[in-house]
Amino acid sequence: MFKPWLVAVIVILLAGCSDSSPPPGPAVVHLKAWAHAGQASERRVIQAQVARFNQRYPDVRVELNLIPERSYNSQVQAAAIANDLPDLLEFDGPYLYNYVWQGHLQQLDNLLPGSLQDDLLPSILKQGSYHGHLYAVGSFDSGLGLFASRRALQLVGARIPNGPADAWTAREFSNLLQALAQHDPDGAVLDIKLNYPGEWFTYAFSPVLQSAGGGLIDRSDYQSADGVLNGPASVAAMKQIQAWLQGGYVDPNVDDGAFVTHRVAISWVGHWEYRRYAKALGDDLVLLPLPDFGKGTRTGQGSWAWGISADGRRAEVAARLLRFLLQTDEVLAMANANGAVPARRSAIKQSELYRPGGPLHLFVQQLSEGYAVPRPRTPAYPVITTAFQRAFFDIRSGADVQATLDRAVASIDQDIADNKGYR
Repeated sequence: MFKPWLVAVIVILLAGCSDSSPPPGPAVVHLKAWAHAGQASERRVIQAQVARFNQRYPDVRVELNLIPERSYNSQVQAAAIANDLPDLLEFDGPYLYNYVWQGHLQQLDNLLPGSLQDDLLPSILKQGSYHGHLYAVGSFDSGLGLFASRRALQLVGARIPNGPADAWTAREFSNLLQALAQHDPDGAVLDIKLNYPGEWFTYAFSPVLQSAGGGLIDRSDYQSADGVLNGPASVAAMKQIQAWLQGGYVDPNVDDGAFVTHRVAISWVGHWEYRRYAKALGDDLVLLPLPDFGKGTRTGQGSWAWGISADGRRAEVAARLLRFLLQTDEVLAMANANGAVPARRSAIKQSELYRPGGPLHLFVQQLSEGYAVPRPRTPAYPVITTAFQRAFFDIRSGADVQATLDRAVASIDQDIADNKGYR
């Protein structure tokens, strides 16, 4: 007997066995990326960049996770213990050396084309390198200097420096503070961002030690801070800063408005304040290098940078995303959002702020001409910065400078000994 249902079953089975069905599409690689949750403008840019990358490369799907800055390092360490680091991660530059020592990152030397590396600022390469290999690259660097009121300086007949080679001496600067204070109701004429969190003080004031001939640690082998952080040059530099504080020249700046409300004539700060300051002062705003404490002006440098986890399973795909983020247009997009120094020379040429003749070109000079010194390139850095921050707070409160720096040295050297020199 004819059974129509049996014919239908046979047709379905034959259709399932047909070779004419389309082949499966290419497998999508899922990539995890972590970035710091900085300013809202930065968050919008990185989210848009990842969206553009996902659209351009349909075979890759990037999952972006934005993490608060203050808990970032602890989350990296927790993920490393759990063997769950992302493929591409952003981190504050000075933590690079500790991450490499712990085995969390892989070398980028062969993952980024030479033409791209040649276009990067020397400061970017210096911060991102450890033991002769490149491990991290940022899309921007930072600038540190003095923003001042030109009219206030002219009122007291101050010399206005012309570039980093012409910086005020520490004595000139101290005399300038005294002269400005005579025209100020409360005598507080300098803002050094006492309202900022801890890492600011290492970034902003360790260059003073280097300018004086001291530093945070002996950089010949990174095995001890003794004789450097607590040596005569560093002690003299910190005594000078203490004198400014105790002399009443420094505004506490609890409202972060000392400079924009014209309470002070000079603000010791980084590039990120330019737009706010320019809006408040207009053509009266001038940017100058930090004072020279004897060995030439020095400045802080370094910022967030990208690295690829040591896992290596998706290293080439992660490098593709990193190369995308380092394209000139993408570098400019982020620099325009956060006001930082673009990491690539090709981007600097197109930047209204940083190109030659731009209002912030001094920062490029400092980063390109040897005035910028990276924070110590050692796995001991987290302990070094904590010790210096504690010392700064004690010195600010009037503690004996020599004894305070001796304690900081003891803490740093003990950590290095406990970790067998971080060999």
